[in-house]
Amino acid sequence: MKRIALFLTCTLCVVMNSVAYDIVVESGKNVYDALQTVRNLRRLGNTTEAYNIILSGGTYVLDEPLVLRPEDGGASPAGSLTIKSAEGAQAIISGAATITNWKREGKLWVSTPQGRACFASPIRQLWVNGKKAVRATQFGEYKLDRMADFNAINRTITIPTPKNIKQLKKAARLEMLVHQRWAIAILRVKEMKELTDGNTEVTFLEPESHLEFLHPWPQPIINGEKGSSSYCLQNALCLLDEPGEWYEDEAGKIYYYPLDGEDMKTADVKVARLERLLSIEGSPLAKVCNINIEGITFEYAAWNRPNTKGHVTLQGGFAITEAYKLKDAGLPWNPNLENQAWIERPDAAVRAEWCEGIRFSNCTFRHLAATGLDFRTGVKKSQIDGNTLTDIGGTAIMAGSFAEGATEVHNPLTISNEEYTEDIRIANNTISDATNEDWGAVGIGAGYVRHTTIEGNDVSHVNYSGICVGWGWTAHDTGMRDNHIDNNKVRDFARMLYDAGGIYTLSNQPESTIKGNTIEDLCDSPYATNDRGFYIYLDEATDGYTISNNKCTQQKFGDNKPGPKVVWK
Repeated sequence: MKRIALFLTCTLCVVMNSVAYDIVVESGKNVYDALQTVRNLRRLGNTTEAYNIILSGGTYVLDEPLVLRPEDGGASPAGSLTIKSAEGAQAIISGAATITNWKREGKLWVSTPQGRACFASPIRQLWVNGKKAVRATQFGEYKLDRMADFNAINRTITIPTPKNIKQLKKAARLEMLVHQRWAIAILRVKEMKELTDGNTEVTFLEPESHLEFLHPWPQPIINGEKGSSSYCLQNALCLLDEPGEWYEDEAGKIYYYPLDGEDMKTADVKVARLERLLSIEGSPLAKVCNINIEGITFEYAAWNRPNTKGHVTLQGGFAITEAYKLKDAGLPWNPNLENQAWIERPDAAVRAEWCEGIRFSNCTFRHLAATGLDFRTGVKKSQIDGNTLTDIGGTAIMAGSFAEGATEVHNPLTISNEEYTEDIRIANNTISDATNEDWGAVGIGAGYVRHTTIEGNDVSHVNYSGICVGWGWTAHDTGMRDNHIDNNKVRDFARMLYDAGGIYTLSNQPESTIKGNTIEDLCDSPYATNDRGFYIYLDEATDGYTISNNKCTQQKFGDNKPGPKVVWK
């Protein structure tokens, strides 16, 4: 077979034959140039051959996200575009910047702005030697205290007066994390006012202030069955008091309290410059088709939304953009509905929309501060299989619409066949330590999907629910159907939040199954205000599921107005 080698100015080697084009990218070179090479060849009329972008071992640091567009895909699976690691090598696509120039100041290490590469400030995540450091916090990592009062009218939260209240009053970027049943809120502090009873009243910046106190679900609980809701203060220099914590001041100076034996002069300290690493972006009129991503590691992506908007969530990590309680309950599609809410979808390090024939296989996703991998609107006949996802700040794998944007979330969503995400297979993935930034996110979350199979996955060490399918809180036929949650393993879940399920469903999904799963180790969340944690939880209006042959540590199941076509075997 005749082979022609083309040497390009970007030092890529292109080997052409009658079957495929192999574009080999040497370590440290530019992945963007490889994509441009594919586009140039496609435009010359080579639209049916396969193209392989083969990344040699090493790290490829991005200056901007990679974007795959309709012209990059193949007309058929035989003409697909594959981006993969070279055989026996590990290619890493990274959004990281390195922090250097560390100097010792007492018990802390300090790096000035001159020790940082170009990236946005303020930063919210810092990794030291591959481990996420703890942003300076009041009581320690994952530790909270009970609030004294939550006043929705005055829009205040009352807490026991901190011992360092004078310093906290002067802190420029102080935040409060609020534990509210199945979700969290991150509120930027506006003012702290000491009271005479040993407590302090806290107010917050907009827009999160009115969102937190107007939305009814979920709100904090005072004197619940297991106590009041909890909180902690974060992000002030005076809170930097334990090894493994860090803080960045207004001038961009970074302070770090080292763990035993850490020498910051030799440590590998990373922050993320980018919030997204890869987008596969089609449109309703031009889809991206036949893309394979194989054996690539995606690492270091940021999540910065709370810096400017706070973060008040409804469920599953979806930030509220507007919400309120109805004066009189009842709407045409639900006579008992008493609240309204609109949401915003969290960003993802890797996302795909309006595409078909997309496959992510044997990849690693790590050190990502929001969603890991997201199949959004209009994704068809695609797979996520054999991947490892760890140290994920939000949901590890997400799929389908969640009525984000202009649609009120309880209004039965009516979308076209083209918009539906369907025929998705999420299989044999290993997920651990997800939800470590937004505790209310999940391991695997699928919204309005159909003909979707979630099977053979191992989900562990998550702060809320493990695998969640469905959205809308509705018994109406919205098109969700034929979804299968089978033969998965879920363990060590509901570590911090409650009203959770190892497997959790919402709304009417005819011809669906939950079968052959192993669900273990429902955690006893130390700050839960109720005891609503379940191995399988059929939340509001779940219907159409046949549930069989699941192995659970306890027969502890929950439901909320399930429909008549739920079958337990």
